Amino acid sequence: MTNLNGNPLFMERAIELAEIARDIGEVPVGSVVVKENEIIGEGYNSCIRLSDPSAHAEMIALKNAAKFQRNYRLVDCDLYVTIEPCLMCYGAMIHARIKNLFFGADEPKAGVVKSNPILIDKINLNHKIKFSGGMMRERCACLMQKFFHARRKTKTMF
Repeated sequence: MTNLNGNPLFMERAIELAEIARDIGEVPVGSVVVKENEIIGEGYNSCIRLSDPSAHAEMIALKNAAKFQRNYRLVDCDLYVTIEPCLMCYGAMIHARIKNLFFGADEPKAGVVKSNPILIDKINLNHKIKFSGGMMRERCACLMQKFFHARRKTKTMF
């Protein structure tokens, strides 16, 4: 893991977005894309609402940032997300040329940056993203834990 210094204000915004997702019954993940200290794209999980398995927070934030810039290449941009990205989202970040990734909580099952790096370490990628995990880890993990605990308690399925 790279020793990067991210801005906690951007993770705060990602957490706010995750709370919006939680409040509408989505998995509580939020993400922002930042360029030159300004948020240019943001998103929260919307898979259920949009009936779209690709509507992860990171994917929506990347799409919004690309629209804002009128360019899918997000060179010199950073991405903040409340939980370690999955393979799909990490692949989109590579294509977008995200420079730095900051995530909150580890995702032991689906995370590919820290938890399961073998999924990306063994292939020759055309772009490398520097990353740092653990920013506001406890708050981000607590959001997920409380959400899934409530789901199990009520046996609500997606």
